[in-house]
Order: sequence, then C-alpha cells, then structure tokens
Amino acid sequence: MMMTWMIVGMSLITVFVKAAIFVLGDRLVLRPMVKQALAFVPVTVLTAIVVPMVLAPHGKGLELTWHNPQLFGALAAIAVSVFTGRQLLTIIVGLAVFFAWQFALG
Repeated sequence: MMMTWMIVGMSLITVFVKAAIFVLGDRLVLRPMVKQALAFVPVTVLTAIVVPMVLAPHGKGLELTWHNPQLFGALAAIAVSVFTGRQLLTIIVGLAVFFAWQFALG
C-alpha cells in the first residue's frame, strides 16, 4: 500500500510541476544558469537508465565478461556514434551486434 501512495504522490508532483510551467508560460523566467543545467537533464536520465542495464544486466553486480551481449552492443553503438554521428545507424549497429553476440553465445 505504501508503494501505491508513493506512486500517487510522485504523479501529483509531476503533474503540478508540468501544469505550473504550462500555465505560467512566458511569465516564468529562469536564470541562464538554471536553463543551462536543465539542458543536461535528458542526457543524465538516459545515462542513469542505460548504464546499469549494460554493465549489470541481471542486477547481480558488474558483468564485464565476454558473456554480456549488452556490453558489446553498447560498445559498438558508441563507436558508430563517435565516428559517424548518425543516430539510426548507431541504433541498427548496436542492435545487430547485441543480437549477433547473443546468438553466438547460444
């Protein structure tokens, strides 16, 4: 029951914050430093989601071995992204390496 109340509370806070920004619109003036900090939020959230899934896919500690297809798919995706900068190609290569590695492991 406690989890339910926690989810309801987080939902209400999220709706309140988004509604306040929507209602206030241009009247809400943020300092340049706050705007700059907010620009990093999506990257930070995505990193916080992806890195644990890649480094510890089963949730039992780091799996930095040859038996971790997520790790090699992510490394391939990083390499393609750095060298080409093309998002769709990055996704395709990362998934291809992941599935090929997983298939090779059996």
